[in-house]
Amino acid sequence: MSRMIILTEADLRSVVELDMDAVDCVEAAFRALATKAVAMPPILRLDIAEYRGEVDVKTAYVPGLDSFAIKISPGFFDNPKIGLPSTNGMMVLLSSKTGLVQALLLDNGFLTDVRTAAAGAVAAKHLSRDDSTVAAIFGAGMQARLQLQALMLVRPISEARIWGRDVAKASMLAADLAVRLGIPVSACRDPQDAVTGADIIVTTTPSETPVLKGEWLQVGQHVTAMGSDAEHKNELDPAIVINGYYVADSVKQTRRLGELHHAIAAGLTDAEMDFPELGQIITGRKPGRADASQITVADLTGTGIQDTAIATFAFARAGSAGAGMKFES
Repeated sequence: MSRMIILTEADLRSVVELDMDAVDCVEAAFRALATKAVAMPPILRLDIAEYRGEVDVKTAYVPGLDSFAIKISPGFFDNPKIGLPSTNGMMVLLSSKTGLVQALLLDNGFLTDVRTAAAGAVAAKHLSRDDSTVAAIFGAGMQARLQLQALMLVRPISEARIWGRDVAKASMLAADLAVRLGIPVSACRDPQDAVTGADIIVTTTPSETPVLKGEWLQVGQHVTAMGSDAEHKNELDPAIVINGYYVADSVKQTRRLGELHHAIAAGLTDAEMDFPELGQIITGRKPGRADASQITVADLTGTGIQDTAIATFAFARAGSAGAGMKFES
């Protein structure tokens, strides 16, 4: 007989939130990736072009952890047109010793949202200037909302700008965030206006053509690209990768499907060129920001180790709180 716990989105929201504990959890995952013999296979992706959809499957095993997660993450980007969220999904947590299922985390993408935003905070913590106060967010969806919230956990953000192709949606998000976060948040019609004078720029779109141009950037800025998690996605002008201090979540992965992939395809860098990874900077194995004038770039494509980290974190929290429904088979 085996036992497992079924955790709904409501259960998970009751025990996990986007806070410094979540940021620390994801930071520890980056650290483990740099220091341990992590088993993390390439992302499995199914494209459903007819409905502008994709499904990613991610996983990783971290030596020393009792559990590992397998995540199924659909993204159907026309869904908002019919009143549905663009992302959802679930995670399965299994025992590292026996392979038995320990928990089904029916999170509808909530845990992915949290760990992705937390990863943005980790990148900003280690690469942006300590005195960064102005944030520019590209995108007007859930991740745009959470990235700003996450930045405020690690930097003294006192002003934000939102740019999105849908100006009305960007304006609504800006107004809501201003109330929720208690800082001035404005919607910009021109993306360059959003960038000018910003200290941290975060791109959170599924764009297939660059939304951020290299000539817009100014000294001392930090850029985090969140959206390029598939070969056809491309948020940054490829020159940004080469002209800034580039850092990947996983170089092996960003060579294949991140912003680095597009710089390689454009002939701006060699496919075998080595670049620092965020975990190496966290552990001091590679240098971080050199000075206040340097432009830094984080290419975050989302790694399976982050999913294992947030799933085990949520499982432990649920256990302590007695949340979820126990199931025996």
